[in-house]
Amino acid sequence: MPEKAIAERIDFSKSEQYTLSIRLSTDGFSFSIYNPILDSSLSYFSQEIESGTSMAANVKELLKSDILQYTYKRVNVLLVTRRFTLIPLELAEDEEQYRTVFYYNHSMQENEKVLCNDLRKAYVKVAFGMDKSAWQQLSERYPAAHFYSQVSPLIEHFAGKCRLGNSKKMYVYVRGNSLDVFCFDRGRLLLANSFDCKQVDDCIYYLLYVWKQLDYNQERDELHLVGFFNDKEKLNSGLKQFVRQVFIINPKSEFTRQGVAKLEDIPYDLQTLTLCEL
Repeated sequence: MPEKAIAERIDFSKSEQYTLSIRLSTDGFSFSIYNPILDSSLSYFSQEIESGTSMAANVKELLKSDILQYTYKRVNVLLVTRRFTLIPLELAEDEEQYRTVFYYNHSMQENEKVLCNDLRKAYVKVAFGMDKSAWQQLSERYPAAHFYSQVSPLIEHFAGKCRLGNSKKMYVYVRGNSLDVFCFDRGRLLLANSFDCKQVDDCIYYLLYVWKQLDYNQERDELHLVGFFNDKEKLNSGLKQFVRQVFIINPKSEFTRQGVAKLEDIPYDLQTLTLCEL
């Protein structure tokens, strides 16, 4: 959407009341502007990025946008990444400690900033890596910005939902050719992982493999799907051959704030971040 059209929809004289959320992904950048006082106020915009160009260079271009020159009440930065790891909440109290744990599970990369989110509902920390130059640019523009891995708001959101009932639950966030998988046993997080899946058959294979490894029950336990599906019916029907309780999450019924739920193109991770700021 052109910036002129965006400016006509939002009263930027009141920007200090708004929450700005920026989502960074290799598939493209997007952002939402939301006034917590008015449930119907959320606006969502996406922006293509230059393929083959670094995250830092694309962030530099993004920050030239007139809309991002305003002062906001709160700024969130959501990074879509597979470079994350879970840490027990009571461990890794400073950056040096969670960097050490993070690099037990991921190879060292140059120019990487390791960040960490504390998730109180799930009783874990999420340590994740971000391009250091991109982080510096955003931090200079927004010194009080809050940085998150895309899995962080999803884990917190699902940790609250999974306590209903007595069954184990698997939540699967589908985003194009990738899956984020979250497994719970009555509020206890068992696993959070991401997989690249270009074919529906690959998605089914990974999900059933995790299901079997965690000893989920085919009749009783639940599998919940949400996100943007390349072939929703094939994925749903393929899983139902092996798992009885398969459900498709409808964001419109998930969230009571209609300003967020009515925008069908807004990524589910950004919706959860907007509604349950960590």
